[in-house]
Amino acid sequence: MQRLTILGSTGSIGQSTLDVVRRRSDRFGVYALIAGRNVAELARQVVEFRPAVAIVAEEEDIPALRLALEGLGLARGEHPELAAGVSAYRAAAVAAETDVLLSAIVGVAGLEATYAAACAGKRIGLANKETLVAAGSLVMTAVSEHGAELIPVDSEHNGAHQCLRAGRRGEVTKLILTASGGPFRNTPKEALKEVSPEQALNHPTWKMGQRITIDSATLMNKGFEVIEACWLFDFPADEVEVVVHPQSTVHAMVEYNDGSVIAQVCATDMRMPIQYALTWPERLEAPVPRLDWGEARTWEFTAPDLEKFPLLRLAYEAQAAGGTAGCVLNAADEVAVEAFLARRLSFPGIAEVVEETLSRAGTRAAESIEDVLAVDREARRIAAEVAEERAGVPAGVALPSVHKG
Repeated sequence: MQRLTILGSTGSIGQSTLDVVRRRSDRFGVYALIAGRNVAELARQVVEFRPAVAIVAEEEDIPALRLALEGLGLARGEHPELAAGVSAYRAAAVAAETDVLLSAIVGVAGLEATYAAACAGKRIGLANKETLVAAGSLVMTAVSEHGAELIPVDSEHNGAHQCLRAGRRGEVTKLILTASGGPFRNTPKEALKEVSPEQALNHPTWKMGQRITIDSATLMNKGFEVIEACWLFDFPADEVEVVVHPQSTVHAMVEYNDGSVIAQVCATDMRMPIQYALTWPERLEAPVPRLDWGEARTWEFTAPDLEKFPLLRLAYEAQAAGGTAGCVLNAADEVAVEAFLARRLSFPGIAEVVEETLSRAGTRAAESIEDVLAVDREARRIAAEVAEERAGVPAGVALPSVHKG
């Protein structure tokens, strides 16, 4: 039986992972559940899945978790080990009892634990884009040197992983990632300055957390996926293409040197790529809807509008720049998205903040995870300053903190 440590268990990917565990309890168990500050949901998960360890982001939340567990009828003697903070994340990720780390926590909060798991030679189901966007070179070097397995969980990269099984890497000429286009695919560029957070959070296909939903609306999420694909599959950025596919049924395509294009197609249900990452190279029946090929359907594919969605362009440029540019890109975007959600920045202002932060921060080589985290902190500081300038906020008035842990 494989025992899982789930980094981000209360989020949508974490909950989908636990549903896979629930349905395949003969194959999977849970060693550790790691959450942010959603104590109530974590307590419910602990009662059902009985992990050996339960971890929250902040020490101050442990008493609340203990009370929640008791309120659900779990006596203190039955509680798992309770811990908090990044050091606890790392310890669980490298524990001998952890066979697979499912890395799904949003932001750089999961970077240290994921890197530690790579250094420990673990299998990692990666659903956290920021890990490779911010520290791709360091993480992939650790994977190679320590014999870890990194299997992507994001639907597009998971689809690419499946398509690449059709031939040798040297036979591949192009990797194609699909994007739904988000809620503003058909919105005129000049109308985007009036977009509200509520409109941007209304994704037409997926139900996700707030930041990733906004990133999907700006196409920044697809930019992150381009960077992630470059690191995962060793592609230069100019061999990774993005196409808008509103039906979100074709998740990725790989073009081979003989002109053949292999596509990965399935329903929009994250349990399939999660289960694939856990069982690879084996395939098991997954609890997802099957496509009805007798049903009439139309699939559309169009090029993205880089003038209307400049963050996708900036992602390509950051990957080409190398060094810490990806880290700066991610940090600036997170700050800008939070400012937009707080109604202190316009929708187009997100891209303006990111571009200016990249310009001011510059790029350099990162020799360690500590270097990456230092760049992340500095980029957030610069991005907050730029966001204040764009919002007309008086000097010295800080934007809300966006580093949730």
